[in-house]
Amino acid sequence: MSDSLLDALVDICGPGFARPARSVDRVGGQRAGFVAVPATGRAAAATLRLAAERGLSVRARGGGSKIDWGVPPAGLDLIVDTGRLNGMWDHHGATATIAAGTPVTAAQAALALTGRRLAVDPPSPGATIGGMLAVNESGPLAHRFGSPAQQTERVSYAEAGGAELDSDGEDGRPGIAEIDGVLTAAVLRVEPLPDARRWLTRAVTTPAAVAELVEQAVAQALEPSAIEVDLPGAGAGTVAVLLEGDTGSVTGRAAKLAQVWGPETDQAGAGPSWWGRYPFTGSDVTVRLSVRPADLPAVAYALRDLCGRPVALRGSAGLGTVHAVLPEGLTARRVGEIVAGVEQVLLARGGRIVVVSAPPALAGQLEMAEPRDLF
Repeated sequence: MSDSLLDALVDICGPGFARPARSVDRVGGQRAGFVAVPATGRAAAATLRLAAERGLSVRARGGGSKIDWGVPPAGLDLIVDTGRLNGMWDHHGATATIAAGTPVTAAQAALALTGRRLAVDPPSPGATIGGMLAVNESGPLAHRFGSPAQQTERVSYAEAGGAELDSDGEDGRPGIAEIDGVLTAAVLRVEPLPDARRWLTRAVTTPAAVAELVEQAVAQALEPSAIEVDLPGAGAGTVAVLLEGDTGSVTGRAAKLAQVWGPETDQAGAGPSWWGRYPFTGSDVTVRLSVRPADLPAVAYALRDLCGRPVALRGSAGLGTVHAVLPEGLTARRVGEIVAGVEQVLLARGGRIVVVSAPPALAGQLEMAEPRDLF
């Protein structure tokens, strides 16, 4: 069967673009059987049709930066690599159509030549358009512009059964979370590049102080593009605000916030080193907390008490969405107890907690976030 399957995949994708999996072709520690690299949406659909006919388990892969997020597969017959689904077209108006395998950085570089950008900044290095949308991966700019899903007007995808489909959602939000298949292209809104950008930062040591600084920044009606926090488990952290726009406006708004935050405020033309980066690696157990910004301190303190020590927090303080890294060496049972304890605190506050990343051996024992949980 393996030879006939490989021959069929080569017929669809072309010589050199279907092969037996190598040791690096893994998802959640599970090695795949084969890798197929279709060049068109039609070829992607044909690949999935073949997989459905033969009862194969399939995972899509873009840049691979988030391939181990979520529930590890029980088995993995085929990885559909989107690397050849690459390029951008119809991008001279208010939107751009971008193939799913296109790196976000490549799309941004091309748009910058015309003075525009996608208002997205996914933290994963090498993130592709499809990978970003599959888990709605938001960065700091989501504070002002919304999540990538909220900025997407339409997606094209190969459905698990092999059909080529488009999805138009209400209010520019196609139902990406409900798609069962492989994204092949997306139509995203495009924004002008700002003339000026300025970051203002203040040192902070406690979640309560974070909430106070965020409240002060929001109260000034400064139209910030992002309000982020980095709070290590030990030592001082930072609250940072990004202001964008024409030079005069940015200068005036920055002066206003600096006056409110006081003389300890620093200003710079580039973000801090941690800006737009996750605080975790694949070896960490990481949870995502989503709650109203004013309730973040209560949740952070509850998490500290449950873990027996302060935990590192980083993310969009202005939106109330942060990632927290749990202490090393926890058992699956203990992680479950911590999550359940935080859920009790969140229950009355309308928030939620999900486990987004864990080492493969542990992830198989945990209730991990599904893609739909990240929207």
